[in-house]
Amino acid sequence: MTKFSFLHAADLHLGSLFEGLALKDEELALRFARATRDAFQELVTTALDEKVAFLVIAGDIYEGEWRDASIGLFFNRELARLDRAGIPVFLLKGNHDAESVVTKSITLPGNVHEFPTRAPASFRLEDLEVVLHGRSFPDRAVAENYALGYPAALPGWFNIGVLHSSCTGRPPHDTYAPCTIQDLATRGYQYWALGHVHAHEILSRDPFIIYPGNLQGRSIRETGPKGAVLVDVENGAVTDARRVILDKARWERLEIELTGNADEDTVMTRIEDGLRGVASEAGERLVAVRVELLGSTPLHRRFAADRQRLRDEVQAAAHRAHEDIWVEDVRLRTSEPAARRSPAADDTLDPLALIAGLENDANLRAEAEALIRTITSKMPADTFSGESGLTDDLDTLMHEAVALVLGRLDREDA
Repeated sequence: MTKFSFLHAADLHLGSLFEGLALKDEELALRFARATRDAFQELVTTALDEKVAFLVIAGDIYEGEWRDASIGLFFNRELARLDRAGIPVFLLKGNHDAESVVTKSITLPGNVHEFPTRAPASFRLEDLEVVLHGRSFPDRAVAENYALGYPAALPGWFNIGVLHSSCTGRPPHDTYAPCTIQDLATRGYQYWALGHVHAHEILSRDPFIIYPGNLQGRSIRETGPKGAVLVDVENGAVTDARRVILDKARWERLEIELTGNADEDTVMTRIEDGLRGVASEAGERLVAVRVELLGSTPLHRRFAADRQRLRDEVQAAAHRAHEDIWVEDVRLRTSEPAARRSPAADDTLDPLALIAGLENDANLRAEAEALIRTITSKMPADTFSGESGLTDDLDTLMHEAVALVLGRLDREDA
């Protein structure tokens, strides 16, 4: 019986500009943009090295409409490498590169087969007895359950369903082409190649229903290794489906527990040790890391009073740990020790007592939310790409504002 392997990838988002990141560091944004292309180039190289039978790309090849032809030419160049090796490519359009969204085009090599938008279509590989079923997005928002309209499985063949979908719902991803695992299982296919969700996940092994995740993390919400799935098939059944890590830059979170720590040098040593571990895990990749400080510590007010100094010290620790770690942000999740929170005998003279409860004041919160909306409306559209907006983090912002006031009062009294 036939034995072969194929690669399943999705959510390449070629052309991402990282405009929000560029507000903080333009050079870093350019490096992450390059990493997105480099990760796809690595996918093609892997397909060649593994001598796969074919490549499946389950949507969102592009980030959106091209600003120029360079991204299309790059995609064409890489697929041509597969064409020369005789490796077919099957792709469909997702919400980011729907037919109505990306209107420009470049003629792709003859090995590329694109699923249509008006109805599901099937492509056969006669020598392998493989048939792939899929349907592209005509528009950015698709509310229809596409899976129910896919054709029945071809008996005796290895059937693959290619679908861009928020199967069973996957917040914070938008709900497009919604379906359930049961909807997919009833089609009788052996493998479902899904796209849209940026985290790797195996939803089912009978049949195999897999999100490969995106090739390259795009924000702090997309941490850890990224890549595709290499699927081995023998005698008409999946024998293995394993991740292939392809990312060239990485986002990470580092939590440091500070409860009981009152010495800043000790804290910085702990942060540096943590960052060294992050660097080791990432290998030679560029890393953007968010450091979150947790726990009850006497350093709470001092850190809040001068956030820039704190961030500079953490970045310095990152440079000591690894030459290519960039601190995306430092988040304070710390609090006052219980003894320090005790009110003074005369509450009218105690700053903590005077501002206690302000962060929960409805009127103040409403004013803060309105101000945040005004600020964010003037920022680039992708500033919070893949991440909740500032208003969704209002509790943290209010908490840090209180700590900032108290810390600066402490500094003035010193």
